[in-house]
Amino acid sequence: MAPAFIYLASQSPRRRQLLEQLGVRYELLLPDAGEDSESLEQVLPGEAPARYVRRVTGLKLDAALQRLQRRRLPPAPILCSDTTVALGRTIYGKPQDDADARRMLRELAGRTHRVLTAVAVAGGRRRLEALSDSRVTFAPLSAAQIAAYVAGGEPAGKAGAYGVQGRAAAFIPRISGSYSGIMGLPMHETAQLLRAFGFKT
Repeated sequence: MAPAFIYLASQSPRRRQLLEQLGVRYELLLPDAGEDSESLEQVLPGEAPARYVRRVTGLKLDAALQRLQRRRLPPAPILCSDTTVALGRTIYGKPQDDADARRMLRELAGRTHRVLTAVAVAGGRRRLEALSDSRVTFAPLSAAQIAAYVAGGEPAGKAGAYGVQGRAAAFIPRISGSYSGIMGLPMHETAQLLRAFGFKT
């Protein structure tokens, strides 16, 4: 029998929207006030971007499984995801402030970078994961363009300091890979994982 719903352990409104697009019913399983979810995203010295994003997604899933147990919630599969931007082996997480966002965008301007999104689903004794790897090319950007974009507030909370579904789309002449993966939840890979858990997607 197919599960009735899935727990989504993510605060991202974009991931909710993409899960709704798949027609999957979900309940949010967000961190408790005392949980330090940011510390899970620390990069280890010399860590490769793909290894990093898969490790962080696994840690988020571990934390969500503990949360489910602690809250004594009804059992259901849990979905976690994490997205990172990489230029070579340099990992670009969420900007700390506006100055950090401007620095990231200056470094990404006029170049092609990778966007890696890992997805992991756990339910019962099963645990499956997938990785989406896309390329995004930025046009050259002036300091004024970068400053105006950052002033609009869009980079906050986004890996690489931009959202492909927002105003930054005007900076991007070319994408290769999964648009939904760049947004934060690759639809194809996610649907495959959910089907393995009995969902009809």
